[in-house]
Amino acid sequence: MSHSIFITFLFIAIATATTAAKEYFVGNHVGWRIPPPNETEIYTIWASRRRFYIGDTLRFRYSASSVVQVDKYGFYHCDSTHPISFSVDGNTVVKLDKVGTVYFISGNSERCSKGQRMIVNVNNVRHHPPAAQPPRNQYYSLAPSPSQGYGSGSGAGAGAGALLDSGSAVLASASVMALVVALAGLGLCLVEVILFMSV
Repeated sequence: MSHSIFITFLFIAIATATTAAKEYFVGNHVGWRIPPPNETEIYTIWASRRRFYIGDTLRFRYSASSVVQVDKYGFYHCDSTHPISFSVDGNTVVKLDKVGTVYFISGNSERCSKGQRMIVNVNNVRHHPPAAQPPRNQYYSLAPSPSQGYGSGSGAGAGAGALLDSGSAVLASASVMALVVALAGLGLCLVEVILFMSV
């Protein structure tokens, strides 16, 4: 019987860890690109409105660009000659694995100097799964510039729904998965108790 209790606690621990991690789509539906001239701090502002923790992931979606993780000097000088990591696949996922400040830039120094760069502050792990939050107001998210034709229906994810933070959807999916795993663990315990009592 102690074996099944251990399995149950293991399932619950895995489920709790699953609910803690979030995936963020950098720039929401705008993606990773050169921002308009009047919005050069758009990515750093986007990141400053979120709390990132160890285990969270950042997904960069882009074309004709790159994602380079650099040190502080590389960030402020748009210098990618000594990268920590370098990606050009158009759909880069970066796992945040340590506490501190993480710097991202475009590998093209001209794109970087025009604002395609971001600072992310990573906090220690969550001690409790976050409470469910209502959908955020679209005006708190990253809004496209008028030149992007917002509301024209062009492109994937156009519309107000695309402005909502994708982290909430990932959290909801993880919470459902955690519930299923926990129920499966409890089911195993019940089977073990029934078998034990029938002997």
